Amino acid sequence: MSVHFIGAGPGAADLITVRGLRLVARCPVCLYAGSLVPREIVAAAPPGALVVDTAPLTLDEIVEHFVAADRRGHEVARLHSGDPSLYGAIAEQIRRLDALGIAWDVTPGVPSFAAAAAALGCELTLPEIAQTVILTRTATRSSPMPPGEELARLAASRTTLVVHLSVTNLAAIVRTLTGFYGAACPAVVAYRVSWPEQRLIRGTLGDIHARVKAARITRSALILIGPALAGAAAATAESRLYDPSHSHLLRPRRP
Repeated sequence: MSVHFIGAGPGAADLITVRGLRLVARCPVCLYAGSLVPREIVAAAPPGALVVDTAPLTLDEIVEHFVAADRRGHEVARLHSGDPSLYGAIAEQIRRLDALGIAWDVTPGVPSFAAAAAALGCELTLPEIAQTVILTRTATRSSPMPPGEELARLAASRTTLVVHLSVTNLAAIVRTLTGFYGAACPAVVAYRVSWPEQRLIRGTLGDIHARVKAARITRSALILIGPALAGAAAATAESRLYDPSHSHLLRPRRP
């Protein structure tokens, strides 16, 4: 018996990986976060499967399902939104499974920041504009940020910044970032990316808070900041990847 932690993707049912969907289709127990994982994915569970929405459950209650499935010799599909490696809260579940001697594995998923970039039609790493993407969050009601990961410290890089789980803290984020990026820096709030109700609020650090407040978005949103969000308009150089003067193993130098 194994518990399979599966990245369900950002929301659209067809953005789960083939491997992830095959695991759901074969596991007689399926645990999922109901507010973040679409029912279409859970519907792929086999007939008669035990399907449990974990949104109202505590960690101990979730582990009880793991233990009960282990006693029956049943595999478990444990669905997490996006990719489990980002704010997936799988570490504490894995610690419990290790202590119980229950096997587990992880299947990656499409992260929400990648889905947001796709919806925006932009590359987050433009040559000579930004070659780094920082994924972070701010402390609201959740656990505090570790020392050294303060937003101002991260903002000093002036690269592409993606802030998770923090749209209710947008005013403070804007105040912190404006001094580093400038009020004219592109900013986007991406709400429910890839879901039918998806909204992309585009603006700048100077006006994004007012735009989001007017749209009444208070949850399930990513904040993206950085000059690369201007897309093609920001590009001043092209990647050397396809430059005819750039040779490599698969494209030797031409005479």
